[in-house]
Amino acid sequence: MIDLYFWPTGNGKKIVILLEELGLPYTIKPINIGRGDQLTPDFLKISPNGRMPAIVDHEPMGGGAPISIFESGPIMMYLAEKTGRFWPQDPRGKYEVAQWVGWQLANQGPKLGEQGHFRRAAESGNNGDLSYALRRFDNEAHRIYGVMNLGLFNKRYLAAGAYTIADMICYPWASSWANRKIEIDEFPNVKRWLEEIGERPAVKKAMAMGPEFREDPASISAEEQARRRKLVADQRAQPIPSEWIRAA
Repeated sequence: MIDLYFWPTGNGKKIVILLEELGLPYTIKPINIGRGDQLTPDFLKISPNGRMPAIVDHEPMGGGAPISIFESGPIMMYLAEKTGRFWPQDPRGKYEVAQWVGWQLANQGPKLGEQGHFRRAAESGNNGDLSYALRRFDNEAHRIYGVMNLGLFNKRYLAAGAYTIADMICYPWASSWANRKIEIDEFPNVKRWLEEIGERPAVKKAMAMGPEFREDPASISAEEQARRRKLVADQRAQPIPSEWIRAA
């Protein structure tokens, strides 16, 4: 059994897509990132980065004690290697897939994430002149879709001539084009790919996740809302938890 520490964001949904495609049993462990669950001492043991997703595999590849893995790319590589599916292991295929996984982690996710961050900051109206940041990351979003459009030229999938973890890791973020000032018709290869990948049952299930995790805003006090805003906006380095020191 695999424990998946999850919240219904693009990063969390990548892992659900793969687990559903593989048919592996898993248990969702919700990590409410607005509330700060990702910064608890117990979760930081699994993910020192204080971010989900993360997994604990109780029947790990190679046997032995349970293994924990944080960061979506390594998680997907591990699960694909463990099952022998969706990641070819011949050198050419392996690294064709790995380069797109790396690209998603270093480019697509961070750049689109920053675009969303600065757009939300601008909407609040109290963060000063953000015109440069908006222009910078709107342009980067456009560039990101162009990279995918180039990568999908005359290709059904991103890598290795097959549906792989490269497609799964890129899909959730790419599917948000309508909220990113992107005209998807400008990127016909991406549009065709999005339509095909989006019809897969595993993808549909993952992308539909979300409403069941949402809190009723009316149930959150004004003080708690203020605490959460500060937690998300002003996060700095986490000290060693006192629980860890006492147990050392």
